[in-house]
Amino acid sequence: MSAPLLMICASFLFATMGVCVKYASDTYGPGEIVMYRGLVGVIGIALLARARGVSLKTRVPMMHAWRSIVGVSALTMWFYAIGHMPLATAVTLNYMSSVWMALFLIGGAVVLGARGVDPRLVATVLVGFVGVALVLQPSMDRDQLLPGLVGLGSGILSALAYLQVTTLGRVGEPEIRVVFYFSIGGFVTGLVMSLLQGWHAHHTLTGLLLLVATGVTATTAQVLMTRAYAIGKPLSNASLQYLGIAFSFVYGIALFHDPLTWAAIGGMVLIVGAGLAASRLRASTLATSAPDTLQPPLDN
Repeated sequence: MSAPLLMICASFLFATMGVCVKYASDTYGPGEIVMYRGLVGVIGIALLARARGVSLKTRVPMMHAWRSIVGVSALTMWFYAIGHMPLATAVTLNYMSSVWMALFLIGGAVVLGARGVDPRLVATVLVGFVGVALVLQPSMDRDQLLPGLVGLGSGILSALAYLQVTTLGRVGEPEIRVVFYFSIGGFVTGLVMSLLQGWHAHHTLTGLLLLVATGVTATTAQVLMTRAYAIGKPLSNASLQYLGIAFSFVYGIALFHDPLTWAAIGGMVLIVGAGLAASRLRASTLATSAPDTLQPPLDN
């Protein structure tokens, strides 16, 4: 299967995962959903690693632990936002991660005393924030202010998680191993949250199917996206990744009757444009450290 087709399938599956999470949120809290998502991921990735002959033993356990803490926090916040906001809005806020990484580059340049900051990066960040304002405008009432802020926070933490994935790649950790330990982190964190918040001792068949479907779609999407980044062009993959917003938008209207406004559509277009520009500029800024400057999101 070609890289573009892999990316399209992965984006569709991530959007489908969002649908499963939104339906499951009517019954389960974010902790339980994260736990079952992690459990399915651990089993699936362990089987894949065995089939490919990839060792899951690591020399850098603390790096994986820190990456899992940040990534699982981002995932939990994203699932919370999905459960309390229009699906496309929550997905779009999480996809702000590329814009946040551009902001990190600007901050790093300032801290290191660079003579000048690339004005294109500044423009990208500003356009991204304008997009956020437009996306949140139709839904930013009192009961959705907190989910909106949580969604933005998930994008910030996702950006940090992606940078950690890059660092793990530089020390020789394969993507399968990174995803495996992230899944373990999700299972353990979700288990602790579920024990603290209350446990669903009795499941319905529908509820169990939604939890399993969340894990299967997320894990499959991770594998497809990882393969696409391994064989395809990074910037092309990053562009196709944003189809997840379009798929989520269609899902939201068809299944959840989410409102359709020109402000929201315009904001999504601006965020996608800013994200693509940020990815391109980041790739050129970090050209000396290629080819791992653009990494697959790996589901946070």
